[in-house]
Amino acid sequence: MRRWTILFLLCATFAGAVPAFAGKDFLTEDEIEKVREAQLPNDRLKLYILFARQRMDQLQRLLTKEKKGRSAEARELLEDYAGIIDAIDTVSDDALQRGVDIAEGTAAVKTAEKRFVAQLQQIKDRNLSDVDLYNVALTEAIEGTNDSMDLASQDPTARGAKLSAEDQKAKKEAEDAVAAEDRKGKPAEPGATTDVAKSDDQTKPRRKPPTLLKPGEKPPE
Repeated sequence: MRRWTILFLLCATFAGAVPAFAGKDFLTEDEIEKVREAQLPNDRLKLYILFARQRMDQLQRLLTKEKKGRSAEARELLEDYAGIIDAIDTVSDDALQRGVDIAEGTAAVKTAEKRFVAQLQQIKDRNLSDVDLYNVALTEAIEGTNDSMDLASQDPTARGAKLSAEDQKAKKEAEDAVAAEDRKGKPAEPGATTDVAKSDDQTKPRRKPPTLLKPGEKPPE
């Protein structure tokens, strides 16, 4: 679900509009404005890296001292961070599918994410007293960053071709599904006989014509 939210956000920013819920997701209103201004994919990737770094710095400062409500804030920061990492992957996928060169942005992503995953792992290894309250978000953030690093390491041409093929397949499946629904709702043409009806007619015993003879009476020769 998060990935579809990101796709909607990206489409909206390309179109110059901002969804009402975007500020409540993983970006602030100010960050959304900056994303809108960064039209080039390389610039957008660098911007998302900056946002991820800010979340990471906030998380590390938060976890230096124990205080009431720390776990909830830590979980929120981790979820925001994970959303930003997903956004990085989405921007990269969209650019590669359109044949845009993002070598510069991808290099910055790989360098930053290597640092991020090390910082997250350090937090996990510290095994803080309240870690159980945000451990799921922490684990997902580590896994998401590792997955993003793997994507960034793939050959861009092959990755773009694979994405295009998947997109075409998804469109074809959607078109087939719509066509199937249309056929279901279409009334049968007059005089048309279904295969099932034909099969039923062939299996039913033929009825004998009615007779006017009395019981025991034989028809005349």
